[in-house]
Amino acid sequence: MSDETPRSIDEYISAQPEEVQPLLMKVRATIRGAAPDAVEKIAWGMPTFWQGANLIHFAAFKNHLGIYPGAVSQLTPFKDRLAALATTKGAIQFPYDNPIDYDLIADITCYRKSILTKEEGEQ
Repeated sequence: MSDETPRSIDEYISAQPEEVQPLLMKVRATIRGAAPDAVEKIAWGMPTFWQGANLIHFAAFKNHLGIYPGAVSQLTPFKDRLAALATTKGAIQFPYDNPIDYDLIADITCYRKSILTKEEGEQ
């Protein structure tokens, strides 16, 4: 990727290696399907879906796809499904040499949507 921050998710994806672009397009479509009302933008240099707050981000790296759904510790319903993946405080890594679990990405997106909706209702 160039040093310039992309202005759109399309620009971000087109700046990635050709072999990764189809995966990124499918991740985008997966998140869009799970959050059809979310707004697409670039935040922190990453493709982001925003729905009253940052819903989920994703990014391409040399050996993995990073998904950023907020605090991974809050994803307890997915603990078993995340066990085989590397995680950090706010990231989930999907290695390119394994099939990407798009269903998990969709489920996490839906879960994040429900959390944001609940938080919005509590305000």
